[in-house]
Amino acid sequence: MLGGLVVAGIATTLIAACEDNAGGGSSGGDGGAVKTDNSVKGATEATKAANKKVADALPFNDKSDFEDARRGLLERPDTLTIKNTNGDVIWDLEEYKKYISADKPAPDTVNPSLWRNAQLCMEYGLFEVVQDKIYQVRGYDLSNITFIRGNTGWIVYDTLISPETATAALDLVNKKLGPRPIVAVLHSHSHVDHYGGVRGIINQADVDSGKVKVVAPANFVEDAVSENVIAGNAMGRRAVYMYGALLPRNAEGGVNGGLGMTVSTGLPTLILPTDLVTTSGQKMTIDGVDMEFQFTPGTEAPTEMNTYFPQFKAMWMAENTTNTMHNLLTLRGAQVRDARIWAKFLDDTINTYGPTPT
Repeated sequence: MLGGLVVAGIATTLIAACEDNAGGGSSGGDGGAVKTDNSVKGATEATKAANKKVADALPFNDKSDFEDARRGLLERPDTLTIKNTNGDVIWDLEEYKKYISADKPAPDTVNPSLWRNAQLCMEYGLFEVVQDKIYQVRGYDLSNITFIRGNTGWIVYDTLISPETATAALDLVNKKLGPRPIVAVLHSHSHVDHYGGVRGIINQADVDSGKVKVVAPANFVEDAVSENVIAGNAMGRRAVYMYGALLPRNAEGGVNGGLGMTVSTGLPTLILPTDLVTTSGQKMTIDGVDMEFQFTPGTEAPTEMNTYFPQFKAMWMAENTTNTMHNLLTLRGAQVRDARIWAKFLDDTINTYGPTPT
């Protein structure tokens, strides 16, 4: 989902600009002072009415989505704050816990659907998806990281944004399930929240020696560079606004980033793929795990792939399906998604891997 984001440096610049005008902002000409700080205000009557309309229209008494979000939970640390080697906070859920919990109704400043999404995203930890085979660590970054048990080690799908969050996720898995080496990393697509943490769990030497495979869809590097280097500065600045990176964490500020609570602020990394998926139906076996790929370029990302695991009857849909209404044009300015192509590939997924009609 995320492309072109290096929040830390941008945030520092914008915070400095805010602090310069903390007393109330610069002149707005004949319109009075222009607010340039990050102070907040309560909900207007119009906002309250709009939020109440949503609350009245949707079945918020149905809690089945909480059951789905909690299913398979194996381990959850009491606190979740992740820092880099300098002691800088890269990821923190503790501030959110002060005002978001499953039993709290939406405040009048927050759209009830956004509030429900935030509540569900706070269901973090290690989850078992397929018994003894597929596990996910959720809530450690904007995206999730998946661990598949091979014969000798872990096959890891999508490595989050930051090396620090990926390392913390691997530590959680190895602590609960026992330490195992990583034998392969697969990147589902070219957005940085699905590859940026890779050097937190593997290194270049292991890839060069053949100890670890890195698998990605065709044109992965080209598309990653296009969005994160060529357009990265502009998109990074827009992303600060899009995700509310500078907002205080409260019910009048930063609540949720859509797919996850927010973005981690480590420095993303990249390791070039050793193997590319170029066509649908392409098959690969790694460490005893069979995979069949569906190549889906031009969908949620310029290059993307889904993966079917026939041994487990499990389908990995990358970010082509989510529990949210995904955007077609993101505010940060990534390439617009072609809804027709995206829908066609989803139909192909259903027709190829869905249940056979009776």
